[in-house]
Amino acid sequence: MMEQSVVEQGVVEPKIIRTHRNSISAQAVLNGEIKGLKRIFPFLGPAFIAAVAYLDPGNFATNITAGSKYGYLLLWVIAGSNLMAVLIQSLSAKLGIATGRNLPEVARERFPKGVSFFLWIQSELVIIATDLAEFIGAALGLYLLFNIPMLPAALITAVGSFAILELQRRGYRSLEAGIAAMVLIVVLAFAFQVIVAQPDIGSVAAGIFTPRFEGVDSILLAAGILGATVMPHAIYLHSSLTQHRVVGVDEAEKKQIFKLEFIDIMIAMVIAGAVNMAMVIVAAALFFKNGLVVEDLDVAFTQFGHLAGPVTAISFGLALLIAGLSSSSVGTMAGDVVMQGFINKRINLYLRRAITTLPPLAIIFFGVNPTKALVMSQVVLSFGIAFALIPLVIFTSNRQLMGGLVNHRITAVLGWIVSGLVVSLNLFLVFEMLT
Repeated sequence: MMEQSVVEQGVVEPKIIRTHRNSISAQAVLNGEIKGLKRIFPFLGPAFIAAVAYLDPGNFATNITAGSKYGYLLLWVIAGSNLMAVLIQSLSAKLGIATGRNLPEVARERFPKGVSFFLWIQSELVIIATDLAEFIGAALGLYLLFNIPMLPAALITAVGSFAILELQRRGYRSLEAGIAAMVLIVVLAFAFQVIVAQPDIGSVAAGIFTPRFEGVDSILLAAGILGATVMPHAIYLHSSLTQHRVVGVDEAEKKQIFKLEFIDIMIAMVIAGAVNMAMVIVAAALFFKNGLVVEDLDVAFTQFGHLAGPVTAISFGLALLIAGLSSSSVGTMAGDVVMQGFINKRINLYLRRAITTLPPLAIIFFGVNPTKALVMSQVVLSFGIAFALIPLVIFTSNRQLMGGLVNHRITAVLGWIVSGLVVSLNLFLVFEMLT
């Protein structure tokens, strides 16, 4: 009855649903009854939901801009950001497995009330910026594909995002299957575009393995790429997705669960990184090669049609639409997690979705350039990374809290290096924006 009342209110209570659905197949894996590749299947899913945050329309804006302005130059930034993402998401997943609590919940328990309240406010602002990118991106996809004006397209996007939330109410497996199908569409769209664009393989390799910049603007764009790749709300959400999904009864089981979940993380992050690289590669091969600087996604859509044919343009618009719809639902889930975790409050999931549609609707109504709004939202996101990442490294390095899953010394050092890099980059961004 308790589960039924929660669902009827439109609020998903992870602790109740996931405890009841601690799958028999997963337990069979832990008991050693299932061998081979089948051992992985019950643990696939959480990282794919988190990975959707790495494929939102903000990535489209920054990556297409980077590829058209600098060719293959900044591919190494995506590769490095993706390695950071593997580390960060594994720490987040590990926290949920070890403690049975998500990152905001642990922060509320261990930080003063005022600190928790501040962390909640800034995380909500970050999620608003995230939702802005996702919502505008999906509406822009509808506009490009079907020539629907932006305001009606935004309203259609809102309806679509509500429909995706229905999958969440049906249980985590339905949601994971739906999200995985959407990710597959985006992957296939960009795989097709790469094939059509026929990039120079040598230049691609040089871009990945030769770190360098070309002026301050390339550094700022790299910061936008980082903000679009390492997402604060995905850090919060991943710990929630693993905290009750499969519960280990002792340290040995928790370690085994984490090893299997790490495979899920590796697969999802490799896919996300490959798609982000594909965006830059396609823009470099088509736009940069032809001397075109493309900073607007509607211009990119048009130029794809001119340079590579209408099917390529349609695949780009479809990927943008699907990425926006899927990532918008993930942002709403993350908002629910941070409010419940940091301040122990919850609102109806559909009410939250309705509230978060207002800022992007206002931007569309007042005619703000959608691509510029997307790029600026990614810069805002980069400021929120440190507030999620530093507590995550602190908590996962605490042996009393983590037990046998505590960070190894090398992992902790890498976590602090990544945190220091992110904070330093954000300070540089503030300086550049002020001067």
